[in-house]
Amino acid sequence: MNKPYDLSLVFPVLNERKNLEILIPEFYEFLNENVDKFEILIIDDNSTDGTDKYISDLEYSYENLVYVKRDSENSLPLSILEGINKAEYKNVAWLDADGSMHIDAFSKLIHSHRKSPSSVVIGSRFVNGGGYKGMENLENRTMMKSIFNVQKSNDSVVGMILSNLFNKLLSIFYKSDVKDITSGFIIAPKNQIVKSSFENCTYGEYFIYLIANFIEQNIKIIEVGYICETRLHGVSKTAPSLKVLINRGIPYIIAAIKCRRKIGKN
Repeated sequence: MNKPYDLSLVFPVLNERKNLEILIPEFYEFLNENVDKFEILIIDDNSTDGTDKYISDLEYSYENLVYVKRDSENSLPLSILEGINKAEYKNVAWLDADGSMHIDAFSKLIHSHRKSPSSVVIGSRFVNGGGYKGMENLENRTMMKSIFNVQKSNDSVVGMILSNLFNKLLSIFYKSDVKDITSGFIIAPKNQIVKSSFENCTYGEYFIYLIANFIEQNIKIIEVGYICETRLHGVSKTAPSLKVLINRGIPYIIAAIKCRRKIGKN
C-alpha cells in the first residue's frame, strides 16, 4: 500500500486566465483522485485579464484552491517563492500555467516522487522520453517538423530554437549530470528547497541555483522525460522576441558559471 502523500501545487501566473480555465479543473480532478491531501496555489503577478475575478468565482467550488495576488514588482522567481512560503504541505510542486506541462507528465512526476519521497523529481525535456516544443511524439523528432508545429501555435519559433541551443550551451558551463537545468517543472520536499535560490533573480535562472543547492546537499535528483507542449493560449513571456531572449539569457550564463564552482566542490 502506498504511504499517505500530500502536495502543494503552485501556479505562478501573469495573464493566464484562459489557460487556468482548462488547467485548474484538470489538475484539481487529478489531485483529488491521486493524492491524499493537496492544495492548488495561484500566485498572481498582477494580472490584468480578470484572473482575480475568475479565481474568486471558483473558490466556491474548489475548497483547496488558494489565491494570492502579489502587490510588489512582477517577478517569476519571487512569485514561486511566495507560493512555497505559503504552501501547507510537506511536498511542493510548481509548473508553468501555459499548458506546456501536460497532466500526463505531471502524473509521471507524482508517481516517481511517491516511490522516492526524499528525492527531487524534475520534468526533463532532455532525457529519454523527453522532447522540446513542437515535437508530437518520440518517433518524429525532426527539427523541421517541430518548427512547423510551433509556427501553428502561440509560441515563438525563434524562441524554441534558441532555447534548445541555449540549454546545450548552459550545460557546457554547468557541468552536472542534470540535463534540464532550466526546467521549472519540479516536485521537492519543502524542507529541502533553499529559498535564497530565488532571491535576486530576474527570471528562470533561479532554477540553475536551485539545482546547484540540491547537488550541494547531496539530494538525489531524478529526471523524468516529458514532451513540452506548445502554449495553449496567450503569448510567451520567456521569448516573445530575440532581444528579450538575449537580455534574459545573460543572467542564466552568469548563474551557470557561478554554480559550476559550487558543483565542482561537491
